[in-house]
Amino acid sequence: MRFFHRDPSPGTAAPPVHGKVSHFATRRSSGLAELSRLLQSHEALCALDLGSTSPANIRYLTDRGHKTYSEDVLMASTDPSLVIRDEHGKNRLDEKRYLAENLLYENAYFDVVLCWNLPDYLDESLVKPLVGRIWSILKPGGVLLAYFHTHDAGPDAPCYRFHVANNDTVEMQPLNAPREGHRWPGTGGRSNVGGGFRLQRVFNNRHIENLFRDFASIKFFLARDHIREVLVVR
Repeated sequence: MRFFHRDPSPGTAAPPVHGKVSHFATRRSSGLAELSRLLQSHEALCALDLGSTSPANIRYLTDRGHKTYSEDVLMASTDPSLVIRDEHGKNRLDEKRYLAENLLYENAYFDVVLCWNLPDYLDESLVKPLVGRIWSILKPGGVLLAYFHTHDAGPDAPCYRFHVANNDTVEMQPLNAPREGHRWPGTGGRSNVGGGFRLQRVFNNRHIENLFRDFASIKFFLARDHIREVLVVR
């Protein structure tokens, strides 16, 4: 079942967390607000944050009694040794090796996955295999939160690391690609050389539904900052 809700106040400032003064941009997140209700109503859940380690996210989850893991699968995808040549002599990423080295957890291990904006910036060849792996490590009834850009975002939309500030607000930290740069090997991939990660594609609602077609349900939240949020239930 799918519902649509418009976030009335994206991009507003959040109060400091535990006295910390933040200089990151902030946004309101309706998807996070709904997920937070789940996190507050259950004890001892297991959560996976698909980004570099965030003390704010760890604190938010552990303060509520939940166990948390983090894994930066976007940065892992920039490993130059993953690039191989296909039968046509074109460069591509070795998705089998990528999955053999990342997200190595037992099946049905996690209750919550924070996917953030990963699908928009990950190489095309890795998106569906990674979502398939996430499906397998989520418990039945487990929930995934993800952000997707709309077409209005533009090709230079920055990639952010998201830090939970409170139950309905995230702080956004701009992410940079590795210093030596990285070029997506897939056809039509955008370069990450000389700056942050580049937006690789824009999913419409049908694309998002197809990406999560093996999941039980998906719920959309529409915001005014060219982002659509989804909560997906395994």
